[in-house]
Amino acid sequence: MEKLKFALFSIVTLSLLGLFGYWAITTIQSGTENVTNQKLKQAEKENADLQTEVQNLTDEISTLQSKPAEPAPVPNKVITPTVFKYQSLIDELQKLESGNVFLKLKSSGAKVGTVQNFLNIYNNTSNKVDNDYGGSTVTAVAAFQKDMGLNADGQAGPNTFSKMIDWLKKQV
Repeated sequence: MEKLKFALFSIVTLSLLGLFGYWAITTIQSGTENVTNQKLKQAEKENADLQTEVQNLTDEISTLQSKPAEPAPVPNKVITPTVFKYQSLIDELQKLESGNVFLKLKSSGAKVGTVQNFLNIYNNTSNKVDNDYGGSTVTAVAAFQKDMGLNADGQAGPNTFSKMIDWLKKQV
């Protein structure tokens, strides 16, 4: 009788182990398959959230469209910006000033040309604009600085550019 109980117990145990093994093998997922399923669930959740948001925005648009439009306020006074005679040169000098640019002997480039253009207007001359900060440019800048009460070192920096802008704004 003991042998029969042992045999029956063994058969039931082996059957349960077999069923558990079968279940384990059929339900196992690879790592990439598991990650893909997680991403799919996340995407479905985000999609549901976006659909809710779209519905809310659609409702809000409908509400706004059903309200009567308010008349636009009538301005009391039309403000027109002041445009100076040498506005483009003023704009270029303002860029140099706000850029904290310093120009001195042997500087070159378009920034030097801007200063030379100003000097031609200031001195009522038509000297060549060669984009080269040479001796004649140093002399002309120093003369301008002296006229404006600045330190006449011949180097052009933010203070000099500011005085140039102020002078140009006064020209009619």
